[in-house]
Amino acid sequence: MIDSTNIGRRTLVAGAAALAGSPALAQLGAPATIPYHPPVPPAGQMPSLRPAPADRRFVSPAVEREIARVSAGIGDAKLRWMFGNCYPNTLDTTVTMRDVGGAPDAFVITGDIPCLWLRDSAAQLRPYRHLVRGDARLATLFRGLIARQSRCVLIDPYANAFMEDPNTRTNLSWALKDQTAMKPGVAERKWEIDSLCYFLRLGHDYWRATRDPRPFTAEWAAAARLAVATLREQQRLDGPGPYRFLRAATRPFETLMEDGFGPPTRKVGMIHSMFRPSDDACLYPLFVPANLFAVTALRELASVATEARNDAALAADAAALADTVARATAEHGRMRLADGQEVWAYEVDGFGNAIFMDDANVPSLLGLAMLGCVGADDPLWRRTAAAAWSERNPWFARGRAGEGIGGPHVGARQPWPMSMIVRAMSADDPAVIRTMLRQIRDGDAGTGLIHEAHDADDPARFTRSWFAWANGLFGQLIVELHRTRPAILKEAL
Repeated sequence: MIDSTNIGRRTLVAGAAALAGSPALAQLGAPATIPYHPPVPPAGQMPSLRPAPADRRFVSPAVEREIARVSAGIGDAKLRWMFGNCYPNTLDTTVTMRDVGGAPDAFVITGDIPCLWLRDSAAQLRPYRHLVRGDARLATLFRGLIARQSRCVLIDPYANAFMEDPNTRTNLSWALKDQTAMKPGVAERKWEIDSLCYFLRLGHDYWRATRDPRPFTAEWAAAARLAVATLREQQRLDGPGPYRFLRAATRPFETLMEDGFGPPTRKVGMIHSMFRPSDDACLYPLFVPANLFAVTALRELASVATEARNDAALAADAAALADTVARATAEHGRMRLADGQEVWAYEVDGFGNAIFMDDANVPSLLGLAMLGCVGADDPLWRRTAAAAWSERNPWFARGRAGEGIGGPHVGARQPWPMSMIVRAMSADDPAVIRTMLRQIRDGDAGTGLIHEAHDADDPARFTRSWFAWANGLFGQLIVELHRTRPAILKEAL
């Protein structure tokens, strides 16, 4: 396995023991340790890698039934084994439940980093959303995370990651000396549009699944209003806004130019994002995939505000911003490749400059259809996705272990299984789906879990042995294929 020593999320945090021993966390009743260290099974063997039942952090009867139901339809033994390990990984290993003020509170860590990312935690629960209506305990988890994320946004809408104890300062080694307005409860303060989008999407997912208004409290509404105000503020139509970030780092994409305000732009109505969902700095701050995601998330917020709270003002505010950003992104977020094809750009600056690339982290160009930002049959997106999955994307790699998209976060020729999962979820060609399933299956280095990235020629060289978002996304893919293309799953790959 690659020893990740650079600053950033891919570092395997040595501070977990210190976090677990924090007196502040002890007052909250947190467990003394994080009881999950992924074992490496003996070569050729496939024992369950789940923690013992007594050590599982959260148990959902509906999820257990779903594992059994879907597993029965998977013909490939290794794929079936991996699904059983990965689909419940978030529940088994990352959830802490408690009550706050008589209401559920859920803290969901990323895996090997014991902090809550707005993006990751919302995405980690998404594979279970179709089961919420039939499992009151699972519904409590969703309500608890909606409440926790609402409080996080109210602490700081510019932060991407948060501490379990809202009264403690960050203990992430790479964030201790960041020059930005760090507050108690914030673990890392990288401004990423998608952090707020995932918060809004989490509420929409729950509402659509249950029509239960309980989590849409005054606190949630205050956080939603602040999210809209922050997205509007970062259009920067009336100045740069308050966000500024500097970090002493050897990697240029860990900090921002222009005294921490980021590269210059022409203000065209798109929202500025200083960092990508990889937590890497944008080259041009008008990040197209996140702007398209913001349009979708804001329109979803408008429907929830209307239906769950009868809040016409919040709905109108969200819808108006969505319309503005949609027009601006349609006008300024496209470019032409060298062969003349028009595609969505990855990032633009409003002056006419654009870059074409894609990164495995979602939102991405490849993931726009999966997120519901475009139709899967949209010609512009299909051209864009085809270009992203090719040598026209500098972060696309092809090797003896298959092909996929990576990104600067880990480095060149390090495709992420997440990109393979997203491609399979977005594909309409059964041959492509089968190829991606084989690559994912064979790229686990025998560990039975999904990693962050691996070498294009050698899957045994990988980063992050415990990455709950990737595990859950793989489970989501298998559940979706079981519903829509069961014949593919029944095959022996």
